[in-house]
Amino acid sequence: MSNLKDPEKPSGPVSLSNGVTIQIDRDLCIGAATCVAIAPEVFVLDSEAKAIVIDTADTASPESILDAARSCPTAAISVTDRNGKKLFPA
Repeated sequence: MSNLKDPEKPSGPVSLSNGVTIQIDRDLCIGAATCVAIAPEVFVLDSEAKAIVIDTADTASPESILDAARSCPTAAISVTDRNGKKLFPA
């Protein structure tokens, strides 16, 4: 398995070098893995089939992260910008 971006908070909030912060609501996540399909450099599923953020997330563009968040059938992924403005869900 890939290394976690933040082993203390694998589902976030995790701040990336591109200025976005990702938070996954583990109660909403159903393990559909659409985020993994769209942004495999950002997300993997853990042993409970919940999305977590991996250490290669810094290589992803904010657009691919937003696409992955929008693809989530339960809107379990929140994305904010460097100023704390919520980009998704609105």
